[in-house]
Amino acid sequence: MIKILILFGTRPEAIKMAPLVEEFKKRKDKFDVKVCVTGQHREMLDQVLDFFDIVPDFDMDLMKPNQNLYNLTAEILTGLKPILESYRPEFVFVHGDTTTTMAGSIASFYAGAKVCHVEAGLRTFDKLSPFPEEVNRQITGRIADYHFAPTSTSKENLLKENVDESKIIVTGNTVIDALLQSVEKVSKKPTLFAEELSKELGEKRVVLITGHRRENHGAGFERICQAIKKLATVKPEVVFIYPVHLNPKVLEPVNKNLSGVENVMLIEPLAYENFIWLMNRSTVILTDSGGVQEEAPSLGKPVLVLRDTTERPEAIEAGTVILVGTDVDLIVNHTMELLENEDKLIEMSNRHNPYGDGQACRKIADFISNSR
Repeated sequence: MIKILILFGTRPEAIKMAPLVEEFKKRKDKFDVKVCVTGQHREMLDQVLDFFDIVPDFDMDLMKPNQNLYNLTAEILTGLKPILESYRPEFVFVHGDTTTTMAGSIASFYAGAKVCHVEAGLRTFDKLSPFPEEVNRQITGRIADYHFAPTSTSKENLLKENVDESKIIVTGNTVIDALLQSVEKVSKKPTLFAEELSKELGEKRVVLITGHRRENHGAGFERICQAIKKLATVKPEVVFIYPVHLNPKVLEPVNKNLSGVENVMLIEPLAYENFIWLMNRSTVILTDSGGVQEEAPSLGKPVLVLRDTTERPEAIEAGTVILVGTDVDLIVNHTMELLENEDKLIEMSNRHNPYGDGQACRKIADFISNSR
């Protein structure tokens, strides 16, 4: 039996790793699979675990009030030591660019496990944008034994860093696997949230907004809010829905600028299944999330990216997203064009998603099966 530990700590990681957990667990004759969560996020992580019916074998439960990168990194490193020493996995799977990913890859290297990096090779080549994710993914890339790259562009980034080509496998992104499974599940059995909001919205168009990145804290969020307020004023027939991140650096400017605007709905962060439903119900999406840049095109939803850089240039090249940063005029002008120019909206909605066909997890599991 091949012993595998799948490690993650945040909601986005959980979403993207859930179908991989399922894929490995289907192959019981080949793999002994255990799941470890650091709890870098807590409530939002637990929602995803519940939705995908995942019960962690190890839960480090590290989230604390006023958590910082110093403490979190140290606690992940030291907390993983007994887990790795007792289970002794041959392969440890980490995902993307979180502190859990970076510290987990170091701890797994110390323990002598082979590190498998899912969503490998994304780069902006600017270590401060996104912060600290760009450095996290580069450190993980130096440690990883196997690199599961979502696209050929990601593979090229790794080759430029002298990664052995035989260790790079282009798979597509596991988030598409998760999305396609989830949309089917949600459509068969809508949640109470979906049923009630659907009645409230009627036939109105929806612009969905998400935002939480550190690099936008402060002036960036002030500008984003200004743009949303301006859009809401000139498009009173459109509903702008913003599930607001719980970080006070997001909550404060959003509530200050947008509470009381009649056609802006500020709601609490959504459970994954409700967010999937709302993405599918939207006309346009404004986001600084990496995952949404990958998911929304599979639902035919145009995305305006509220960041100055993106480690997902394939989406820009494919025309499924437009980079607008936090510039008020760019946000307003591009959103207005999509809302008022039906041809532009249809053209962008029909663009091919460069992030795969929902078979990434099967390809990853096949590779590991054949590596022995």
